[in-house]
Amino acid sequence: FRNRGIPLEGIRYPITPTGMHYLLTHFDVPDVDASKWQLKVIGLVSNNLSLSLDNLKRLPKVTMPVTMECAGNGRARLNPRPISQPWLLEAIGTSEWGGTPLKGVLEHAGINENAQELLFTGRDEGLQGGEVQLYQRSLTVAEATRDEVLLAYEMNGAPLEPQHGYPLRLIVPSWYGMTSVKWLDSIEAIPRHFDGYQMDKTYRYTVTADKPGEPVTTIKVRSLMVPPGIPEFLTRTRLVADGETTIKGRAWAGRQSISKVEFSDDDGTTWHEADLEAKVGEFAWTGWSYQWQAKPGKHFLHVRATDSDGDVQPVAQPWTLLGMGNNMTQRVEVIVR
Repeated sequence: FRNRGIPLEGIRYPITPTGMHYLLTHFDVPDVDASKWQLKVIGLVSNNLSLSLDNLKRLPKVTMPVTMECAGNGRARLNPRPISQPWLLEAIGTSEWGGTPLKGVLEHAGINENAQELLFTGRDEGLQGGEVQLYQRSLTVAEATRDEVLLAYEMNGAPLEPQHGYPLRLIVPSWYGMTSVKWLDSIEAIPRHFDGYQMDKTYRYTVTADKPGEPVTTIKVRSLMVPPGIPEFLTRTRLVADGETTIKGRAWAGRQSISKVEFSDDDGTTWHEADLEAKVGEFAWTGWSYQWQAKPGKHFLHVRATDSDGDVQPVAQPWTLLGMGNNMTQRVEVIVR
């Protein structure tokens, strides 16, 4: 499929295998010849740059694990369901991204003091909302020059695969995935807010069509469990043997840390605190586990996380027109026998 999610059992891995990492291809995978490709840094800069992939690889290199989630993750659980990619829970993954910090490239270009935002343009082109467009997103200069923002040319120690943005993509840790523009072609320093389609027409917390709502930015607190036991083929209901069962999973929250993860086996009526592991990285998820005493019968398992700001996952998600930022708790039906 053009878009695919991680199998939930795949969250057992601290670093998601590349073939399991969620994938969203907004338009098409463009045909890019890396031997001729150049990244252009233009606009309100002192020095216009044109950098080949080899030029970028000669710059200081860093690698970092980053948890990335699609802003529409959970959309298919809303009723009525907004019309777009029907994600349930699976639009998530954590990769070890390798590349050079964007900040260093921008310092070499010399951002003019009149620049308000940096506009990132990818090579993927299509029609959406009645507009023919290249995929474009912007960040304020302050956000774009954060130390962790990366121009990435590697994923899990290998060159980017075509569907993941080869030869170069932007990685913006803590933000939802729409900000990490793939197949990056140019970076332009501009004196105003960019009001293009992917900024002001979508990726917003909109409730009614006549009100734009707040823009989608950093990732909300969320947790997932590896579904225990074995699945029934059609319904995915889990079959679990009675007795002590270890429930494991991951939790994450944008720029905040995870302060608590709780588990419920009675459909969210009572909650029990889980044990937390060390974070996989500063901008990556946290592992957790809980020893569940499984008793015969049907159970609806939930897991919820609380971040360092005190934000807690909701059991029921408020509805939005575009289905963005839906971080309601995971619900897993289990039959213990």
